[in-house]
Parts: sequence; C-alpha cells; structure tokens
Amino acid sequence: MKKSMLLLALALAFTSQAAFPQPEKVSPTVLKPVAAQTQAAVMASLWLTHRHYKAMPLDDAMSEKIFDRYFKTLDGEKLFFLQSDIDRFDGERTKFDDAIKNENITLPFVIYSLYQQRFSERIAYARQLLNSKLDFTVDERFQLDREKAVWPKTEDEIRELWRKRVKNDWLRLKLAGKDDKGIRDTLDKRYENYETRVRKVDGEDVFQMFMNAYAMSIEPHTNYLGPRSADNFDIAMRLSLEGIGAVLQSRDEYTVIREIVPGSPVGLSGKLKVGDRIVGVAQADAPGFTEVLGWRIDEVVQLIRGPKDSTVRLDVLPADAGTDGKHLTVSLVRKKINMEEQSAKKSIIEVPDGALKRRVGVISLPTFYLDFDARRRGDKDYKSATRDVARILGELKKAKVDNVLIDLRNNGGGSLTEAVELTGLFIDKGPVVQQRLADGKVEIERDEVPGLAWDGPVGVLINRGSASASEIFAAAIQDYGRGFIIGEPSFGKGTVQSLVNFDRNAPPGEKARFGELKMTIAQFFRINGGTTQLRGVTPDIKLPVTSDTENFGESSYDNALPWTSIKPAQFVPAGDLKELVGPLQKRHDVRIAKDKEFQYLEEDMAEIRKLRKENSISLNEAVRRKERDVQDARAKLREERQAAAATAGSAARIKALAAAKRSRQDDGLQADERNLQSELAAEKAAKDAKDIMLNEAANIMSDAMGMLKTDTRLASRLMPYMPAKAAD
Repeated sequence: MKKSMLLLALALAFTSQAAFPQPEKVSPTVLKPVAAQTQAAVMASLWLTHRHYKAMPLDDAMSEKIFDRYFKTLDGEKLFFLQSDIDRFDGERTKFDDAIKNENITLPFVIYSLYQQRFSERIAYARQLLNSKLDFTVDERFQLDREKAVWPKTEDEIRELWRKRVKNDWLRLKLAGKDDKGIRDTLDKRYENYETRVRKVDGEDVFQMFMNAYAMSIEPHTNYLGPRSADNFDIAMRLSLEGIGAVLQSRDEYTVIREIVPGSPVGLSGKLKVGDRIVGVAQADAPGFTEVLGWRIDEVVQLIRGPKDSTVRLDVLPADAGTDGKHLTVSLVRKKINMEEQSAKKSIIEVPDGALKRRVGVISLPTFYLDFDARRRGDKDYKSATRDVARILGELKKAKVDNVLIDLRNNGGGSLTEAVELTGLFIDKGPVVQQRLADGKVEIERDEVPGLAWDGPVGVLINRGSASASEIFAAAIQDYGRGFIIGEPSFGKGTVQSLVNFDRNAPPGEKARFGELKMTIAQFFRINGGTTQLRGVTPDIKLPVTSDTENFGESSYDNALPWTSIKPAQFVPAGDLKELVGPLQKRHDVRIAKDKEFQYLEEDMAEIRKLRKENSISLNEAVRRKERDVQDARAKLREERQAAAATAGSAARIKALAAAKRSRQDDGLQADERNLQSELAAEKAAKDAKDIMLNEAANIMSDAMGMLKTDTRLASRLMPYMPAKAAD
C-alpha cells in the first residue's frame, strides 16, 4: 500500500461529559477518554466522510452501524451481555455521530465499563462451577460458534452457556489424562488470566475498538491505529526496529524470552537464554529498575525498545531459578534489529523426472515489506521485498535452477510499490495494476525498468490467505502470460489503503499522540480490466481447497465493495500458457489421486467441514472418548503407512513428527499453559513437517519444464521471451 502522509489543521477543544446509562456498580478500573482521543475521533470523521473511497456521512444511520459493530467487537460470541444490556443503551443507538462531532466520546467507555462488569461476573461464575460436580454421562452438546446466535435473554440462559463451556474445558483436559485437581487448578488459573487480561485493557485499547467499529462500518479494510498499533504497523512494514533482539511473551504475569534473534545484542551477549524472565527494566544509568511483573507485554516492549546505541538494563530471573531465586542484571546496548524471519527466503526442491532431476528454486515471501522512511532518506541499504527477491534470483541463477516458484501463501499484502516493482523483475516494461480513485479517475502503476531479472519459467503459489499486494502480483503474472498461478482462489481484497498520520496535524509543541488512520482511497484493477475484489485470483492449476471460504476472505464481510470492471490497460502479453494448463491439471489430478498425503488431507478436511456444519460437540465423556479413539487409531495407521513407505532416515523423521503432533493433539491446554520448551519443539516439528502443497507445486513446475524442453516449437510459441537455451 502507499504510505501517504496528509495534513489536516483542527482546533483543539474538549467539552464536559454528559450522562449515559451507568453500570449498576463501578468496574475496578474506570476508563475515560482523553482530549487527544476526542480530537482524533473528529479528525478521523472528517477524513472518512470526505476523502474515503466509499465516503459515507456520519449520521444516525452510521451511528446505528457503529452501535451494532461495537457490541459485536466486545462480545462477538454473545457470552457476556444479555439482551437487556443491549436494550439499556438502545436510546443511544443514534447518538454516536453526535458524540464524535461534539467531542464527547464517553458513551463507548461507559459501554466498555459494563462489559468489564459482565466479564467479571461470568468469569466468577465459571470459577465457581469448578467446585461443583459435573456430570459427563448425560447427552448434551456444546455450541462451538455463537457469532450468529441471539443475545441470551435471561441470567439463567447465559449461565447455562457458561456451564457447558466450563464442562467442555474440563472434559478436554480429562480426556488428555489430567486428574480432577490438576484440571481444577489449570482452569481456575486460566479463568483468572482471562480476567487479568481484561483488566489490563486501557483507554487507548477501548478508543481503538470504538474507532474501528466506526471505520469498519464503512468498509472492512479501513482501520484506526492507536499510537502503539501505529508503531507496530510501521515496524512490520520496514521489518526492523531498534532494540535488543528478543521475542517476548507473557506467561503467568512474567515477561518471558521466547526467542533470541541471532547476532542481536541479546544473542551476542550470551547472558540470556530462552525461558528467562524479565522482571525489571532500567534505562542507561538510572538508579533503580521499573518492576514489570504483571505488565502488558506491549508496555514492557515499549520500555525495552529505544534509540540505537543507547543502553538498557534488565533485571532477570533465570529460567531454571525458582520464584525466589537469584536475579541477574544484564546491560545491553540497543542496535538495529532486522526481522529476518519475515524476509524473503530461498530453497531448492529437486524433482525426479525419469533419469533427470529438475531443480525448482523456491522464494518464500511472507509480506511485501518496504522501509518507506529509509527509502525516502536515500539510504542505500533500505529494506525492500523486491531488492531481497532480486538478490535471491541472482543466487538461484548461479545454482542453475530450471525455474522459479514464488510462494505467496498467507501473504496478506503490504506495499503497493513493492507489488509493482516485484512484478517488474519478471516482465520487461509495462502496466502492472490500475487504480480507480474516489472521483472515478483511473491511474496506472507501471514497471518502467527495462529488462528481466528472471527470464525463465515462473510459478506463483497462492492460497486463501494471499491478499492485496499478493493478488496484484499474481494477477499481473497471469495477465502477462508470464507464469502459472497454482493453488486455491485468493482472498479477494481489491482495495488500496493509505496512512493518514494524525500526529502531523498536532500544533507545535503538542506532546500528545493521535494515532493513524489506515483508509481505503482506491480500488485496484487488473490490467485486463477486471478486479480481484470479492472473487480473488483464480489459479491456473487448482490444488485442493483447505480454507473455510465461507468465513474467511473478502466475500465473508457483510459490507465489502462489489466486483466490477473497467477498461483494460494497453499491454503486450509476454506469452500465453493456456495450452499447458489442461495437461498440467490432468497430471496433477492423477498424481494426487495416488498420493496418500493428499488422501489424508482430504479426510481431514472432510472432518473439519463436518464439524463446522454441525457447529457443536458432545459433552458426553463416552461419546468423546470413542471419537478420540477413532482419531487416534486413524493417526496411528497413517504413521505406520508413512513409515513403511519411507527410507530408514525418513521413517525416523516421520515418527518424530508424528510424536510431536500427538503431543499437541487436543491436550486441552492453551498456548501459554504448555511448557515453553515443548511448545517451541512442537512448533519446530510443525515447520519441519512435509509441505505437500509446496512439493506438489514444484512437481507442477517440473512437469511444465519437461513439456517445454521436449517441444521447442511449443516453448517458442507459448513463451517467446524465454532464451532458446532454456528450451533445448
């Protein structure tokens, strides 16, 4: 997406607060709006009503949408509020617009205060149930997804929902082998942690939820980012930050080191390890530590981050020490940390083809990242997805790969500039994507750089999680006939967002921060005139669909923009691969029909679809044990078949992966309740598991290369840009 910084001058004002229906009793923490938030709300409303692609007035009709979406944000599963709670505020349903315009946004904070109260009441009841006798012999069911349910009408009705929820939590742990005391202790701690997390919600969080209820009532991809979220979004785009190089996680009120970035200050110091707990933070030579026990993780991170070459001191309780163990003080000099895990990466898959082995170069790209500020400053080493991919392509050329496969699965997008420039690595020159602005004007984004960084065959692997910039790139490759799109239909996000930085609107000397608005300003269209909006990119060679397309993707939103089309751009296709699509799809279908892994995948997907359709599970222990035994027997049979068909080395790996999978197979625990080391080991095992979709995409690319190399006339007709040496 483009990062446009637009200016808006507003007078600063703050009015007294009006009266609204109040909760029966005051929450432990009464949250109220601050002046900067009321001002940010007005700023956002001016942009959304005048400059948004789908500009809508802030009136009573919009207020009603905000009302419904805000309650849905707070309690989407309808487990906390009663219908009477919603009815209490019904008189305010059309007043959110007035609240924003009059700079009096107390109402959403009052509603949140009631939410806190109801949350505490439900959790108190859940913890009370842990001391009662739960009967697992009766035949009753637990509803899994309550998003489309109605609000409970009575206290008895909502208590019945929570009784079944607690019963299901208990049964999962019981089936995993825990005794009653262990189950009671685990769940009591879990429910206590739920309430602790809600107590840590602050005014910035509440304001952000409210503003997103407004922004997303217009269109799904417009969002308000509070100051903390804006900082994190910027870090995610540039893939770098200034800090110490440790990934942190909250566990039992402690801030725990989950990962250490190699080459970072933490990694080079050798003084800290995974599992160590940070209990205090101090800046440089400050006399004492700020104790961070029980703090929100983002607040601890904010303390630890700081300017490059500055010093931070940590008070650390080692992983192997008890709660009263000896502490360790570590001083670290902050450096620029590159988030390499999210950068483009390469691998090579060798695919047997008779006596030959086709070498497929794979480039995995998790996001279209770009350090906007560094590029604007003219830094020669600014971080960019296109620059990284261009470097990798050079390395793959030296490795003499036959073709290249770009893996964009679960790549949700990023910089529009990067999507255009990345496409330019694979085409000579020409239009890449069209944008239609709110005024109807159409702009064309072009690749202006002549030449190709890679002139051989290309494949693009997508899934339902491939969105926005990923769809721009895949669509351009498809429209130019430059490569094969492989996978399942993409997300269907055909809109362009721009960032409006409200902090730049502040008067001189103003220290308050107002956040940012990520606002839809245009709709993008393929160069063939169509849009990916709603429909996404349809792959040339279709792999089995594994996503829940009903609940995930642009079409799942109730207010998504419609599909439409415009006049095609003028462009010259690089090739025409349609003649190969049918034969490649047929080979793929034949291959996976014989592949046990794909058969297992289809069985699993059938089970998931069945569960989604039923939307409930039994709370009868005997029934659940029988279901689990069937699943275990099936998993064991698979493991035996896989090991029998594998080589000795591969068999050992398959058994290790199966053991790791079994250890995670519905153990009834949540992520922060598991042992950290076992959790990390299970994640590693999952990463090491066979990626059947990627391997099959490589097989498809190998098939294509084989066809082109055995028929030079076909190659010259379908891919005239490809050098003759690649098709001999």
